[in-house]
Amino acid sequence: MAEAQGAALWLGRATFVALGVAVIFFALLPLDTGVPRWAPPDLLLALCLAWSARRPDLVPALSIAAVALLADLLYQRPPGLFAALTLLGCTYLKSRARSLRDAGFWVEWATAAGVTLAIAVSYRAGLALVAVPQPPLGLFLVQAMTTVAAYPAVVVASRLFFGLRRSGASDPAGARPGA
Repeated sequence: MAEAQGAALWLGRATFVALGVAVIFFALLPLDTGVPRWAPPDLLLALCLAWSARRPDLVPALSIAAVALLADLLYQRPPGLFAALTLLGCTYLKSRARSLRDAGFWVEWATAAGVTLAIAVSYRAGLALVAVPQPPLGLFLVQAMTTVAAYPAVVVASRLFFGLRRSGASDPAGARPGA
């Protein structure tokens, strides 16, 4: 029994990493060759936050850091800044997962929105501190808002396609995500 739970835990962790790499891959595909008029949501951030809030046992810090650092490198952002902020935000959500489990989805969404906005503001402040050129403030805020708006869709897709649900009070730490 414990062996099956351990295998399910590692399968869930591998699923998270595979999803993160897939999100990065599809974001890099040149599907729209025109000039973008709006900033799309950061689906990788929404994925990390959703999985951290719902199943903290499936997203160890090393996995979040590795996927976010890979995104920094491939998106040609300053390496490590957004990854560190994502890791801090996910760690905060993981520490609040028990209280979020007992609250409704609206509280979870509001908490994730607050973390998203804190990450966005901190990232912009960090870039300003070292005088790195930045996108316009409006475009930056639009991306933060679209990420917040995409959070429920990421939660629903994770639930429907990967069986990701909130861990219950009686669930063992290594329970299968869809069990």
